[in-house]
Amino acid sequence: MAMNDPIGDMLTRIRNAQMRRRPKVSTPASNMRARVLDVLTEEGYIRGYARVEQKGIEAEFEIELKYYNGQPAIREIQRVSKPGRRVYSPVKDLKNVRNGLGVAILSTPKGVMSDSRAREENVGGEIICNIF
Repeated sequence: MAMNDPIGDMLTRIRNAQMRRRPKVSTPASNMRARVLDVLTEEGYIRGYARVEQKGIEAEFEIELKYYNGQPAIREIQRVSKPGRRVYSPVKDLKNVRNGLGVAILSTPKGVMSDSRAREENVGGEIICNIF
């Protein structure tokens, strides 16, 4: 089955696994997903991830989810820019997510990064998702 929105699929897998209090979740591997997972790890929303390759099967990422006092570290995760409606923002128009308590992940010409790092590097781009 063809997948139109692989990033949206990964975010939904993470959301569903955290609702079920799963320690890990797997998703098909790709470079874009790896960059998004790098930002989630840097910001402390997940413990980490590992690439798992098995003979004859497509490579996958195994994502270790993070919990604090039994509650998921990610309370809310929303896809902003979708295949049917791309959302771009220059650096001066980047808004804080939940008054600075959350993080927006952007795809910029300098790579995938958080909104705070994009402000530091003075670069805008496509807003992939918001996390709180």
